[in-house]
Amino acid sequence: MADIILGLLAIIAGGAMLVAGQFVLRLIIPIWGFFAGFAVGAGLVADLGNDRFLGTVLGWVLGLVLALVFAVFAYFYYYVAIVLAMGAAGFAIGSGIVVAFGISWNWVAVLVGLVVGLLVGLVSVLTNVPMILLVFIGSIAGAVGVTGGIMLLVGSLNSADFSRGDFTDTVSNSFGWSLLLLVLAIGGILIQARQRALMRQSIHEVWYAETL
Repeated sequence: MADIILGLLAIIAGGAMLVAGQFVLRLIIPIWGFFAGFAVGAGLVADLGNDRFLGTVLGWVLGLVLALVFAVFAYFYYYVAIVLAMGAAGFAIGSGIVVAFGISWNWVAVLVGLVVGLLVGLVSVLTNVPMILLVFIGSIAGAVGVTGGIMLLVGSLNSADFSRGDFTDTVSNSFGWSLLLLVLAIGGILIQARQRALMRQSIHEVWYAETL
């Protein structure tokens, strides 16, 4: 059951990021925030209690609480939304690169992921980031989410090992999963890049234009 729920959440959140430019930005990022908050809360309980991911009631409860908090703040506050979206994507990309180079999922991968996520988040809120950057990073993160979600649903990935970097290991060792990840990422970029008027704007401009 945990695999199914987490898989569906990952597919919804990843799919939202793949087409973020197609719909209302203020609704898309909170969806990603909900997934990120759920993963953080459940993962925190698993790490502190040395339990499997979503193996306890507390993990589910804290995951849902943080999911709602992240989603609400991401909807109402621009800076929180951008840090969540870009920071989470930066973490996924940074830690994924480390594991892809053959380094086991350990404190090095986590640290690199956190540093990359923090840098991407800070740059995003301190500069007038163009939408094309969100499209590029968001498409990669979205592709990871959708691919990971499908892997959970079909049994290629287990939620119990969700925090150990098994996703990157499994994808890198499978041509099929690697191809799906690549196709989704490129597809997301191409679909959103077709909105040329939107791509000429910054994330800040698009965000506040949608509040009017």
